[in-house]
Amino acid sequence: MTASVSAPALASAPASADVATLRVVDKQVRADGVVTLDLASPSGGRLRDWTPGAHVDLVLPGGLTRQYSLCGDRFDPATYRVGVLLEPGSRGGSAYVHRELAVGDLVGVGGPRNNFPLVPSERYLFVAGGIGITPLLPMVRQAEALGADWRLLYGGRERRSMAFLDELAAFGDRVLVRPQDETGLLDLAGFLGRPRPGVRVYSCGPAPLLAAMERACADWPPYTLRTERFVAVDGGAPARTAPFEVELARTGTTVVVDPGSTVLDALGRVGVEVLSSCRRGVCGTCETTVLAGRPDHRDALLDDDERAANDCMYVCVSRSRDERLVLDL
Repeated sequence: MTASVSAPALASAPASADVATLRVVDKQVRADGVVTLDLASPSGGRLRDWTPGAHVDLVLPGGLTRQYSLCGDRFDPATYRVGVLLEPGSRGGSAYVHRELAVGDLVGVGGPRNNFPLVPSERYLFVAGGIGITPLLPMVRQAEALGADWRLLYGGRERRSMAFLDELAAFGDRVLVRPQDETGLLDLAGFLGRPRPGVRVYSCGPAPLLAAMERACADWPPYTLRTERFVAVDGGAPARTAPFEVELARTGTTVVVDPGSTVLDALGRVGVEVLSSCRRGVCGTCETTVLAGRPDHRDALLDDDERAANDCMYVCVSRSRDERLVLDL
């Protein structure tokens, strides 16, 4: 791994005060197909604070951007740590991180942002699948520091593919490690127990696990379960197939969004730049305030109440149910 990110490559990243240039100061193999990167300011300065559940954007050569959860020590003011899974067949972000990015290289880093915050509770149940352990690891540390009652169920294909087992071993029997090749599918019902109030359930992992978690928590009190997805959900057909107008309240400009383009694309055509990253409705970067109209929410971030409020939208994927939307731009 000898290639470095050159200055021209970093120059192709989105121009924003939210993107900093950091240096890779450590790179470690944590499991089969999983590495961690430690990132720090080249000047040794303090990085922005973050809370458990937060992620950063890695801006790689050519402007390629990928989101990775922060999994290090949130009280370390000088270092960010992210865990990166090598995706099968990847020729983009994870392949570059694993095969090219090396200690000493520079990389653009956006954020941190948190769409998966740990809310106060006396009791937590955490369920991780594979690389989904990364946002939950700081949550476990936080729950332990606060003296909360917590347990973690951690599954993966096989033990050697499961990262951070050494760190989790320090928590003893609060952590249940269940590799699929040894124990089969996760026993969610047995781990969760009966529905009861006063418990927060956090889960991150592949889509089948999160679907199973939603079924397992269907009878629990509302908002017990919180999940984070790596990929967008299938939103089905859009509510409106005809073009619609978007009015920009600050300038009075109106743009037309055709069925084949996104609101983000339409804004770009009239010179309005909204910071964006994933373009799949999973990272939260392009959140925009809605002043009037009803968005057709097609993201994987907002819950039912937040969607019903219709006061914000993610312009990379969400559309309009009405002929006109008014945005605070």
